[in-house]
Amino acid sequence: MIYILIFSLYCLTAGAQSYVPQYYSFSPAVGRGSGTSYSSSGEGRITAIRVWEINGAYIRGFQLRYGYAWTPVYGRNINEELEMLLFEDEAIVQISGKYSDGNFIYQLKFVTNRGRFLMAGQPTGKSFNFYPRHSQSELRLISGRSDNNGITSIAAHWGMVYPVAPGVPMSGNGTMLELE
Repeated sequence: MIYILIFSLYCLTAGAQSYVPQYYSFSPAVGRGSGTSYSSSGEGRITAIRVWEINGAYIRGFQLRYGYAWTPVYGRNINEELEMLLFEDEAIVQISGKYSDGNFIYQLKFVTNRGRFLMAGQPTGKSFNFYPRHSQSELRLISGRSDNNGITSIAAHWGMVYPVAPGVPMSGNGTMLELE
């Protein structure tokens, strides 16, 4: 009986020490959603963003940087390029913009927890505003669809980035930051 009690206490304390809150949320896609699907991914925090636009028109494509590694370009990387490099401990906490049900994403505005923003495109169409449900969350990935002309839909996935000790294997879900 004492062994069962000790084992139960051990399991309770081990479970309590390893609990990490999971503050994930999802902002559903806007736009017509035709074309090829995309979903960004990477390890660690998003550290930069590039957006390509047709001046006076719509969003052609975008690219995220996780740590020091750039993702592929989603959509197309032609026409006007805009770029924002994030500071240490800066994160994207809001995406807003304009879209058309029959066409493209016309405007994107990425806002950081420091109040800085990158805005591209034109303020034409219906408005959307994506933000995390939990104040400790930040942008983890973007998904949606694009065709040969540009981005046709966009959705946002929010979560926390957790630091891990050096030498600890990184998680496969891309939500860990390695401490130096």
